[in-house]
Amino acid sequence: MNFDIAMPLTLFAVTTTSLFLNKKVEGKLKSTLEEKEFKPRDVIFLIAAMATILLIIIFIPSSAIMTVFLLAYSSLLFIFTYLFSDFKKFVAEIICLIFLALGLTIATITLLNADFFTASLFYGLSAFALISLVYENKRKNEKERWYLAVLPSALFIFLYLAFNGTSIWFPYLFDLYGLIFAVLITLYLGSLFTWKTSLLFVGILTVFDIVMVFTGPMVSAAKHIVNLWLPVAVSVPTVPPIILNGERVSMLLGLGDFFFAGLLAIQTFKKFGRNFSLLSILGMITSFFLFETFIVLPLGIAFPGTLMIICGWIPPIFIKKVSSNVR
Repeated sequence: MNFDIAMPLTLFAVTTTSLFLNKKVEGKLKSTLEEKEFKPRDVIFLIAAMATILLIIIFIPSSAIMTVFLLAYSSLLFIFTYLFSDFKKFVAEIICLIFLALGLTIATITLLNADFFTASLFYGLSAFALISLVYENKRKNEKERWYLAVLPSALFIFLYLAFNGTSIWFPYLFDLYGLIFAVLITLYLGSLFTWKTSLLFVGILTVFDIVMVFTGPMVSAAKHIVNLWLPVAVSVPTVPPIILNGERVSMLLGLGDFFFAGLLAIQTFKKFGRNFSLLSILGMITSFFLFETFIVLPLGIAFPGTLMIICGWIPPIFIKKVSSNVR
């Protein structure tokens, strides 16, 4: 019997990371969003918007999809970096030096390979990092720094433009940015939900995911976007290795499923505390592993990740509610 522990462990790592980081960043995110929270109508609108975007993706030109996703991802990187860039001056200077060195290294290597386009991009990045370093040295306060927020956003776009479709981008940078965005999306949107709106959202989203996966649109849209090398998923080789037709099988899980698990973990933490939240994560990972072992791997089919996750979350929540009522 084939089984895989790599993707369940990846899901566990991302979910727990989102859970522990949420406590550190939620306060600042909520103040930035003016303490806004989703109401039931907002959840319905969000699901409707997701369905609309999913269907549009199948039909709009690839260039438009690429532009929208690059803008959305770079904006997310900019927002998070800017909000949390009020650290000590020496830290800011070190970050500038890292980007300066990274830009010069990539630019020089690609220039030696006669890739003048890529070299020009990263020489430009290193020049901006140098200017930022000089400015930081003269700066008197330690408030948010917009120029530091530009650096990771620009690096992401430049790396994508230069290396998408190469072995450098996939699977390494593809997975790296997929994991980063999975955590950032969870932290950003998770701060907008309450326990009640989360229940409404995960219920509707699970039904939506089941219908869209088994009828085909979700799979078609995912393939369309992944073929553009946009990091909308995480691809992890199976452990232990599963060989099919001479190649090692890799499991692919969308960022939406990571967000789904992270949202459940965060809301469970707020409702029942850290220990029970970790227990619920264990339930989600176990359920995911069992579905993957007995359905996904043997049949080789796309399967709704939300269903795999929520089936492990419901039992501990149900038991907790029943035991609370008994008392």
